[in-house]
Amino acid sequence: MLRIGLVLLVLPCLLLMGIYLSELSEVESCLDSGGSFDYSQSVCDMNTEHPFQPFIQRHMALVNGSMLLAVVGLFGCLGGLYTRAR
Repeated sequence: MLRIGLVLLVLPCLLLMGIYLSELSEVESCLDSGGSFDYSQSVCDMNTEHPFQPFIQRHMALVNGSMLLAVVGLFGCLGGLYTRAR
């Protein structure tokens, strides 16, 4: 149970960070080239100004699901450590 808990604790967080940093890299390169990033289409637009939309607003199910899996993993780790200590 401890190994499964550790996987569920760490893997969703790493996946979420990877997706976030990948998108952040696209946004930064677009802004550096003088464009405006269209968050709804995930494209760089050189003509129109687009408003900022937070990552959690655009990917709410991904963020909430990842955090839920991490909490389940935390309780799995605690359960594994508790049964091992007895």
